[in-house]
Amino acid sequence: MAIGLVIALGVLMLVMMSGLVQSLEETRRAYYERHRLAQVFAPLQRAPESILARLVVLEGVTAVAGRVTGSALINLPDEDLPLSAQAVSLPDRGEARLNDIYLTSGRRPDPTRESEIVLLQDFAKAHGLSPGDRLSATMNGARRVFNIVGLAQAPEFLYSAPPGEFIPDDNRFAVIWMSQSALAAVYDMNGAVNQILLGVVDEGRSEAILDRVDQLLEPYGGLGAYGLSDHVSNRFMEEEINGLKVSNRIVPPIFLAVAAFLLNIVISRMIHAEREQIGLLKAFGYRDSEISLHYLKFILLIAVSGALLGCLLGVLSGRSLAQFYQSYYKFPFLVFQVDPAMFLLGTLVSVLAASAGGMWVLIGVYRLTPAVAMQPPAPSDYSRSAKLSAWLKRGLDQPGRMVARRLLRQPGRAAGGIVGIAAGMSLAVAMLNVMSSFDRTMALSFTLIDRSDLQVSFIESLSDKVLYELQSIEGVIEVEPVRSVAVLFSHGHQSYRGAITGLPASVRLNRALDAEQQAIPMQDEGIVLGSALADLLQVSPGDMLTVNVREGRQPKLQIPVTAVAETLIGSPAYMALDRLNRVLREPNRVTGAYLRIDSSQQDQIFRKIKALPAIAGVSLKHKARQAFQTLVDNSAGAVRYLMAAIAGVISFGIVYNSARIAFAERARDLASLRVIGFSRSETAFVLLAELAIITLLALPLGGLIGYYLVFAISKGFSTDLYQVSAIFVPQSYGFAALAVIIAALFSGWLVKRDIDRIDLVSALKIRE
Repeated sequence: MAIGLVIALGVLMLVMMSGLVQSLEETRRAYYERHRLAQVFAPLQRAPESILARLVVLEGVTAVAGRVTGSALINLPDEDLPLSAQAVSLPDRGEARLNDIYLTSGRRPDPTRESEIVLLQDFAKAHGLSPGDRLSATMNGARRVFNIVGLAQAPEFLYSAPPGEFIPDDNRFAVIWMSQSALAAVYDMNGAVNQILLGVVDEGRSEAILDRVDQLLEPYGGLGAYGLSDHVSNRFMEEEINGLKVSNRIVPPIFLAVAAFLLNIVISRMIHAEREQIGLLKAFGYRDSEISLHYLKFILLIAVSGALLGCLLGVLSGRSLAQFYQSYYKFPFLVFQVDPAMFLLGTLVSVLAASAGGMWVLIGVYRLTPAVAMQPPAPSDYSRSAKLSAWLKRGLDQPGRMVARRLLRQPGRAAGGIVGIAAGMSLAVAMLNVMSSFDRTMALSFTLIDRSDLQVSFIESLSDKVLYELQSIEGVIEVEPVRSVAVLFSHGHQSYRGAITGLPASVRLNRALDAEQQAIPMQDEGIVLGSALADLLQVSPGDMLTVNVREGRQPKLQIPVTAVAETLIGSPAYMALDRLNRVLREPNRVTGAYLRIDSSQQDQIFRKIKALPAIAGVSLKHKARQAFQTLVDNSAGAVRYLMAAIAGVISFGIVYNSARIAFAERARDLASLRVIGFSRSETAFVLLAELAIITLLALPLGGLIGYYLVFAISKGFSTDLYQVSAIFVPQSYGFAALAVIIAALFSGWLVKRDIDRIDLVSALKIRE
């Protein structure tokens, strides 16, 4: 039963994670198709609607739509700071050809009523808003009051973050949909668009289309077309699916390997105990294959029973997690489904793993001849085994010498137990270190790198004179400028669509740090890359990087990499602010600022910032940190807790089964000790001391294996959106060792109960 449950857990993880991957991929595909999510996004400054006719005839393009988008600030009475929002237009009539919405309640806005909007459902729920309520928002520098007529979700906003942040937060970011004519009037875009959407025949061949679109839109201030693979919401979804795939490759094999290890021991003990029956059967004419099939059926019964239970539990667990993913990733529907082939695969893999565990033992059945098998087994020859040294004999009493002799005479069996326990401990060590890595990410990103209190983002790049306005607010201690420019990085065959962050030479509030957590100065020449970006582009300090700027004059630059910064959130790139402005030929420009403020005057500061017309968004560091904590706890973090629990289960399973098997093998010996005068405690010591020594020897090996396992798991969880560094916390080894010791003590207590209850008469009977 215990081994069957281990198999069931392995199959559960296989079915659950495979089903989640399939369900998420299928739901995403269906959601994208039903609401016609574009495969190409092309933002620009302003273009006449007539440009759409020139784009629709491009080879490979199936549909084209133009729309108006813009930033907005929502003013809620219970919020100190304005909340960031994105305004998006909907066609005046009918559904959108591309990027349509999923209306969850209410109706679409009436184009004849400019004040009607549809609001993102999750933001509305977070603030208790519903159709019929009124909402105040600042758009294009003017405050307006809108009527909410509907709530909606959209496939392009499965995962949405406030400006300047990577982490989504339903409380602080909203999407407002308005009719095209109404939103065009707000942003002075009548007869024009500032974003173009394209549907293509084959997304895998969209590179040529992107180049052609950029050429056509260059006169209109094109900011660089990009494909769905670079869309932030889709990228987060893709990373979540990849994380599940990584876990699915790591976890189930561990369970099945443990089950195979335990089955090998169990079947070996059974054949050793029943060798005389095997000899009798052979003497009566039973073939080796028939006898082996008897034990193989026992193995298959365990494997198939465990697999069937695992399939059932996997479906139930998958459905439960599917509900979580539906709410967290804002899917309007998500039905958990498993490919029937996964049930077959889970059963087949379980059978193969279980058969592998017993096959080497079953080969011994063929080697047993009836005459040999029907005789009691010859006493083991320990003449070549290690001997107890004289000093060890003097230092140990009789029970202690019995324990030492058994370990020395059967080193292979002891080594198997040591490796099994070490495997369980190594997974615990690795997961505890990975959990500490998430904590380090939080501390490094929000304490050492970002030392500000809040970040302000502007609607567009502004003159740095705006900094004096911020500095003049009473209670603002320090203001540090920043400029973000959208670019395309290239190095060899590698490319990445991201942004360059311009920082002042004497940066204090938002620093780039090296591996030793020392600030990297911004040099007048060169660029500093985040570690994740450097790995993606396969560059190191001294390499030359090609940078295609996607704003303004859109120059193509060759910039040397001067350093690699230790970053754990996002894939940033840093340049000296003055140098960045010079190469763009736009001196003294900024797109935002980091502020350090007097917390005792924050209410007054927030009110004044709220009144500034050029603000696109305000990000409080402590709220961004809370959002990131929610992210890691609900996505990769949820898996780390699950794997930590799995490590505990494996550790206990191996320790307990090792103790049970050792007790079953030595029940006659232990009963003999009781008969010749050993007390219950002394008898239990002979068995449990062996288990204790094996457990203690496994601890350093488990720590060593866990050291290397940290690197593999950290790499599996890391993405270009956030990185999990491989760090080693001494406490993790202590906690993992303590967990194994507790499992061993509990297992020993359970086995000691059986030793105390042993039936001496039955145990001492011999079959002859």
